[in-house]
Amino acid sequence: MSDAVRSWMEKYIAAWTTNEPDDIRALFTEDAVYETRPHDRDPWRGREQIVDRWLEARDEPEDWIFDWNLLGTDGPLAFVQGFTDYLANPPSYDNLWVIRLEPDGRASAFTEWFMERKA
Repeated sequence: MSDAVRSWMEKYIAAWTTNEPDDIRALFTEDAVYETRPHDRDPWRGREQIVDRWLEARDEPEDWIFDWNLLGTDGPLAFVQGFTDYLANPPSYDNLWVIRLEPDGRASAFTEWFMERKA
């Protein structure tokens, strides 16, 4: 499972860098749910809405640095700790991502927690 998570994370970071719809689309199943915070009242539902909403909220690649490590897995769930440093527009964030990976390597569910890092 850790190889699958590493592969997915590499693809996620590539999509975050390119903001190309096909790169984003390749990460998620057709019916995936993307929650930008736990228990989101308005999650992004379905691959096409994920692509649209991602692009609406896009970050430019020169604006951020991201580092991560795998905390663990439980069956199809992966738990990733990340750190996002926005270079020109602080604040920076500590992240916790919960990703449900399907056997084909795509995510059917993604939930992120982000906490502002104090300077």
